[in-house]
Amino acid sequence: MNNIKKILKFDTVNVAKKLLGHYLVSEQNGAYLVGKIVETEAYLNNDPASHSFSKKSQRNAMMFEKAGTSYVYFTYGIHYCMNVVTSEVGVGEAVLIRALEPIQGIDQMQINRSKTKLKDLCSGPAKLAQAMNINLKDNGVNLLDTNGHLYLRYNDKIDSFDITETQRIGISKAKEELLRFYIKDNKYISSK
Repeated sequence: MNNIKKILKFDTVNVAKKLLGHYLVSEQNGAYLVGKIVETEAYLNNDPASHSFSKKSQRNAMMFEKAGTSYVYFTYGIHYCMNVVTSEVGVGEAVLIRALEPIQGIDQMQINRSKTKLKDLCSGPAKLAQAMNINLKDNGVNLLDTNGHLYLRYNDKIDSFDITETQRIGISKAKEELLRFYIKDNKYISSK
């Protein structure tokens, strides 16, 4: 069994923690763009801040697909954000990938972002989507398919780290919930 698939067997909050340290891979024009996941947020089906809270719609339909499916959405009329669906079909739970530590394909990420500072490439959900060339074409991708152009890759050499649990960023509802997780002292997170 794919080790990422094993992680997705856990509840959404634990998936958000367990994805830290693993990789998001995007293939662009024959080059591999790789980032280590360093920050996530959990969104549950009973969570007023979640896109799935009200009901299934055309916009959030992928959030109700099987675990391991990508849910990419367009926000503020200019940004894309990518989530990993974490539950059974019909439930509507996901983990937002908030930040990556750039590992490979950094030159292409810099071109995609028009930025050269490593810290600024993927330190936020919209930034990482731009750096990794993720947009609505990637909505509904099977992130467990390592033969695809966008997927999660298991890191079998993770160094131990502490996880900081805190409030999510940029939401107006359920702000008090500690559903944001990041690798403590990692300089590539979006915000402390």
